[in-house]
Amino acid sequence: MGQVDEDSEARPPLKERKVQFEMFFTLPDFSDISLRDYQETMQRPFFSLSKRKRIKPIDYVSPDRTVTVQVLPNSAYGMATIWDADIMIYLASHLNEMRERGTNDISPVIRLQPGDLLKRICWGTSGRAYERLVSALDRLQATTIKTNIRASNKSRETTFSWIDSYTHLVDERTQRSLGMEITLSKWFFDGVMDKRNVLSISPLYFEITSGLGKWLYRASRKHAGGNGAEGFTIGFETLHQKSGSESSYPVFKRKLMELARHNELPDISLEVVDGDSIKPKLKMVMRRHLNQAKPRKRPLPSSSQSVEVRDSDHTSDTSDDLIDPHLTQGIIAGLGKGLRVTPRHEEVEAAPKQPERRPARAPSPATLPRANKVLDQEIYAAIRADFPGWDYDALMERFDAFLGSNPDELPRNYSKRFYGFVKEHHRRNKFRL
Repeated sequence: MGQVDEDSEARPPLKERKVQFEMFFTLPDFSDISLRDYQETMQRPFFSLSKRKRIKPIDYVSPDRTVTVQVLPNSAYGMATIWDADIMIYLASHLNEMRERGTNDISPVIRLQPGDLLKRICWGTSGRAYERLVSALDRLQATTIKTNIRASNKSRETTFSWIDSYTHLVDERTQRSLGMEITLSKWFFDGVMDKRNVLSISPLYFEITSGLGKWLYRASRKHAGGNGAEGFTIGFETLHQKSGSESSYPVFKRKLMELARHNELPDISLEVVDGDSIKPKLKMVMRRHLNQAKPRKRPLPSSSQSVEVRDSDHTSDTSDDLIDPHLTQGIIAGLGKGLRVTPRHEEVEAAPKQPERRPARAPSPATLPRANKVLDQEIYAAIRADFPGWDYDALMERFDAFLGSNPDELPRNYSKRFYGFVKEHHRRNKFRL
């Protein structure tokens, strides 16, 4: 007789496991869940800032020598990256949502559908995205962290990995994912469950493409979030140390200067102080405080005023221009109503409609330029090719209404932000066409 596989004998049949995973709860829609980051990890070097496999450990000691962080990579998988941290932000947001809803018996074991996670962190849902997710989970489980953060006795260290384990159930016939179970480390779970340890972040965080940009956003949100219009000023050298970057200081300085020059991070305004000195500093201010301190009115930018966005390490998505998250949430909230294209809308000028109510400073429909005239021609062509079938003039009218009610939050690149608006509208309403 053949030998019985003990593992298969102990494991429930596939049909039973399917039922188990079908019972997994579904997370709220992206528009309903508030993103939260775990602030004890936001200003310290817990992740590699490079997509290249990192084997060199991180050994950080704060200037006053009271805080230590040591990150030890796994030789096979390397160190968890700042992009892998997107998953931890998602899981922290999920735990916070459960706590806010008064869920009883919240567990560090989280059950979810991988597709929901991937969509919410903007990784896509292709086969390659699933492979990327599994690789990220391997690094999060294999990376070892030692730190005295949160210890009452600073000579005491806690050792942990970001996640203790994960299980992925795949249909053996179709290879379709049936669900995933992720067990968080006690250190991370306990920290997130204390609501004082989480900070809100912008959904646009996931659109930041550079590793340093992602780390700098998190550090800036932590440092400047509660400092009002004064913001927070910190030296470049200190930021270099706190980031754990493998780049030399001159390279790090150049990249930091570039990020400050473009000043495209969501929520945060960056300004270099004493840039020509030996020890330059970076001033971080939350944009909402900056706008309150210096009110100004700006006209809607035309395509000729578009600012080119470049990143030295990564190519930005067409919708990579960033605006205030409160405005973003308002725009997204208005995407529920599908707009169908009118016959020959490219040649026939539709009569302007006067809505019942309009925000105080929104432009009149009669004065709105047509989409193909105001937008950058390359982006307009991309919108027509990528998201066909919509009345772009009507979408632009709705987009401008939101911008008109928030004149201090206008995007730096109107055409690119409108592309992102249409992209999100198409994603939510494409089945109505």
